Amino acid sequence: MDMQAVKARALDHLMTEGKTLGMGHSAQPESMYDNPQAYPQMFPWLFPYGMGGFENENIVGHKRKLLLYHDKRFQTDVYFPIVAFNHAQMKSSSTSSFLVAKRAKFPDIADRLLGLNLPVLSSISERMIEGEIVKPVTQDEKDCFDVLTDVDSVAGKVQGSLTSKKFMRNEIWALTSFMGAPTWFITLSPADIAHPLCLYYAGSDMKFSPDVLSHDARYLRISSNPIAAARFFDYIVKAFIKHVLGVDSGHPGIYGETGAYYGTVEQ
Repeated sequence: MDMQAVKARALDHLMTEGKTLGMGHSAQPESMYDNPQAYPQMFPWLFPYGMGGFENENIVGHKRKLLLYHDKRFQTDVYFPIVAFNHAQMKSSSTSSFLVAKRAKFPDIADRLLGLNLPVLSSISERMIEGEIVKPVTQDEKDCFDVLTDVDSVAGKVQGSLTSKKFMRNEIWALTSFMGAPTWFITLSPADIAHPLCLYYAGSDMKFSPDVLSHDARYLRISSNPIAAARFFDYIVKAFIKHVLGVDSGHPGIYGETGAYYGTVEQ
């Protein structure tokens, strides 16, 4: 059921005097840090008894367990997977991000940071966010761009961040320098809606029994369960590395002995 259908169903339920669940709102927003009740309050239909929030230190592992829950209600919820992922991104960026600068330039950069025109910096930031190609014209704008050039934001532990991609490029260059230029460039694009394993991951059957479904039925099942598609992609890539490339398999790959490999996921 897409969002338009959900809204239409909700409106019909409201107009026909269907029962509703009243949710209280506080004047202050809830914190997502050290707050076991945050997720039960956000998703009462997933935590019907108000229990099961994130109380332990391994929050990522807890979220993974919920996303593999047997009835798949966490997998197929419209908001839970993306909210859980976004919270993980925000926590990583707030605890793992910092600014770095070259040691020789540090005193000069510190002085220039203190002397920046903040309204000009805010204006540049807003124009960049809107997609405008900003070129410095005034001296204040040039000072801001000089600092942006000399200072780098390090968020290597944040998945998908620009810094994490920069780290990956450095690893690729280092591997190429050590092992030589790669022999093969391989692109994988597993067809999840056409593979029985992905359909099994997205279904509710306990026993693997492939069924012949129509294209629309397969598309609907996979599109409503992104976790199943992600599990399928992970399985196919790991199987390719082990059985096709022969890594940690005890036998050569179909392309011969694999000296090294490096894989990335398109974002």
